Amino acid sequence: MNEWLMQHEMSIRLSAFFGILILMGLWEILAPRRPLTISKTLRWLNNLGIVLLNNLLLRWLFPIASVGLALLAEQEQWGVLNQIDLPIWLSMIISIVLFDGMIYLQHVVFHALPLLWRLHRMHHADIDYDVTTGSRFHPIEMILSLLIKFAVIMVLGPPAVAVLLFEVILNGMAMFNHSNIALPIKIDRWLRYLIVTPDMHRVHHSVINHEADSNFGFNLSIWDRLFGTYQAQPIKGHQGMQIGLHQFREPKYLTLPWLLLLPFLGKITDYVINRDG
Repeated sequence: MNEWLMQHEMSIRLSAFFGILILMGLWEILAPRRPLTISKTLRWLNNLGIVLLNNLLLRWLFPIASVGLALLAEQEQWGVLNQIDLPIWLSMIISIVLFDGMIYLQHVVFHALPLLWRLHRMHHADIDYDVTTGSRFHPIEMILSLLIKFAVIMVLGPPAVAVLLFEVILNGMAMFNHSNIALPIKIDRWLRYLIVTPDMHRVHHSVINHEADSNFGFNLSIWDRLFGTYQAQPIKGHQGMQIGLHQFREPKYLTLPWLLLLPFLGKITDYVINRDG
């Protein structure tokens, strides 16, 4: 099983990514939630360009990747779950839920600390909101996120299959809940008791700071409800809300060179949490 995972990890990731990207992209065309304001070609080329750059960089810097580290931890018996005799299915559930909680807390911290917000605001500087927004993160943020994940793997000792499954779920859910799709209100209302829906997470991309300080979850919606960061709807409604950041609204900031420069622009105090508005 472990050998099979290592041999097919990349093909599983790529199949899931492109399959969900195509599905959500078609859904956005057939049932869009909001009209887009910027050239889709411009945004998709540059957003997917940053995805390609991130993947090449991470593979070069960390060839072992998360699944490989989980296999090593299992072999060396590192981490809490490798010290406890639990059924594999229970270890997988525990691992996936705890990983999701870690992503929620990490997201909050990236909004709360000025240096980290400078990295994360590239994700928020997209002035439209669609499936490609969900994969648009600065390379330095991706490196820090992977190092945090490595630390959690070392402490937790999750099954390697759970690590791969979580990463596929997280990537797929990020594309789903960043999609510009119109879900029926009743379906959205029921879904968000368990998972983060597009309408729920879109609030987090509002230019209004206290709305951007809500709905940090990417997968399970329980964390925002549990920690008091849940906001059901934007004040101006989904058609009236403005997406993005006030200071980065020129089309040039949507291009790859400027995306990479965004963390180094503006004042160090220019971040979301602890600001009024």
